[in-house]
Amino acid sequence: MSKHKFTWSAKNKFKSLAVGSLCITLGCGLRSSFSLPGLELPTFSSSQAESDDLAAINNAVAATAAVTQPKVKVVPTITGMGYASISSQPAKSSNQRRLMAIRAARLEAMRNLTEQVHGLKINSRTTIIDAIVQNDSLRATVEGTILGARTVRINPVGSDTYEVVLELDQALISTIMKAARG
Repeated sequence: MSKHKFTWSAKNKFKSLAVGSLCITLGCGLRSSFSLPGLELPTFSSSQAESDDLAAINNAVAATAAVTQPKVKVVPTITGMGYASISSQPAKSSNQRRLMAIRAARLEAMRNLTEQVHGLKINSRTTIIDAIVQNDSLRATVEGTILGARTVRINPVGSDTYEVVLELDQALISTIMKAARG
């Protein structure tokens, strides 16, 4: 009985995995094109049959990839959300305040979409006197055109707030960017 204790480290796991992969690769008669530090691989001369086998395996791998990974491009969408309070709207009737809150939430959602499409311009200014920060200001502006935003939903949130969700698909985004670049 051995007194040595065997520990299984990540390095041993990697070596074991690499050696196992090499055994499978070499056992199949394929020529290995990679190397590991400190590990010399034997080279085999390949015959026409082995080349044909390798070509058949490569064709099978390519066919499998074509079936399992179709070349259909997924069109992402950009979502913008906006919120507005009903009670803070300057109107005489509750229905007018409600409609104004929906409009304000929609404009905030549009601003959110504009930030995502065109970016945000940030201006910052910090005043330091005697190694003490006296004033620190930050200003963000966004400017751009959003066309064709689709309204996903308009929901009341709680008793005093409306939420509006808008979205743009990739085709609209590229059209907007072409128009903005002139």
